[in-house]
Amino acid sequence: MPDDERASSAAKANTEYWDRQAPTYDTRTTFLERRYFAGCRRWVCERARGRTLEVAVGTGATFPYYSRDVELTGVDASGVMVGLARRRAEQRGLRVDLRQAEAAALPFPAGNFDTVVIMFGLCCVPEVRAALHEAVRVLRPEGNLLLADHVVSTSWPLRILQHAVDLVTVPRQGEHYARRPLTVLRTLDVDIVESERLTRGIIERVHARTSR
Repeated sequence: MPDDERASSAAKANTEYWDRQAPTYDTRTTFLERRYFAGCRRWVCERARGRTLEVAVGTGATFPYYSRDVELTGVDASGVMVGLARRRAEQRGLRVDLRQAEAAALPFPAGNFDTVVIMFGLCCVPEVRAALHEAVRVLRPEGNLLLADHVVSTSWPLRILQHAVDLVTVPRQGEHYARRPLTVLRTLDVDIVESERLTRGIIERVHARTSR
C-alpha cells in the first residue's frame, strides 16, 4: 500500500475509533481529569492569547480554563467529538468556532492565529510531525504554541512498559505512550520558551514560540 493510502487509512481508523469513544469519554476520564489533566489545562490556557486554535479539541473540556477575551476556534477529526464540544460551548454561553478537521491538514491559511493549543492530542494523531508542522504553519510570527501530553517516561522501567503497551494500543486505537513531541518540535522553526515534565516524566507541558 502506498504511503499516502496508508496514512489515509490510519486517519480514517483513528477517526472512527474516537467517534465510538466520544459519548462516554468524559465519564471514563473523570479520575484522569482531576488528577492530571486539569492542572495542565490551566497551565496551557493561562498562556493563550488572542486568536486561539485548539487542535484535537475533543469534547471541549478545556473551554472553562480560557480567558473570556480569547477568540477560540476548535477542530477535531471526530465529528461526534465536535458535536459534544459544540453542546458544551452552548451550555456555557461561549462563542467557539468548531469544525471537523484533521490535525495534519488544518483548513486555515498560514499565519492565521496568535496561539495554537494541542492538549493530550498528539498521542493520538497518526503523524505527529505533520500535525506539528501544520500548527506552526497557521501561527503568526512570534505566535505561541502550547502543548500538554503524556509522553515517554524519564524512568527506564516505565519506558519499557510504555513501549510494550504501544504494541497493543497503537494498532488497536492509534494511542501512543512512547512518543515525545518536543523532540520533533525542536527540529521545526520555533523557540522553546518553557517546558516541564511531571509524574516521572510521563506528563510534559511545552510553551514554544514561532520565529519572527
